[in-house]
Amino acid sequence: VQLQASGGGLVQVGGSLRLSCAASARSVPSYAMGWFRKAPGKEREFVATISWSGRSTYYADSVKGRFTISRDKAKNTGYLQMNSLKPEDTAVYFCAAEVGEIEDPRGYEYDYWGQGTLVTVSS
Repeated sequence: VQLQASGGGLVQVGGSLRLSCAASARSVPSYAMGWFRKAPGKEREFVATISWSGRSTYYADSVKGRFTISRDKAKNTGYLQMNSLKPEDTAVYFCAAEVGEIEDPRGYEYDYWGQGTLVTVSS
């Protein structure tokens, strides 16, 4: 499975961006999807995850109420809608997939990772 993240860019404080993560393979399996980010000088951190069915979502406290994770299973694509962006949201954002019909993806290591897309929030 290959994951292609896109949608990053430069945005002002309070602005919005929507990241996309397209999965491709000869036969794309069922998977739960997560978003992570890595800021300069910091370790990678969890942002959000969505179950295989799309019915369950989980967020880091730092983004709860501002970010929304979703997916379109027919398109094998996941999304991260980011609103009310803050300078501390500046990071490279990675999407990841955990294969399986997983309804609670929290705590998984994730099997596949995308290449990352840079989000820069300017003040």
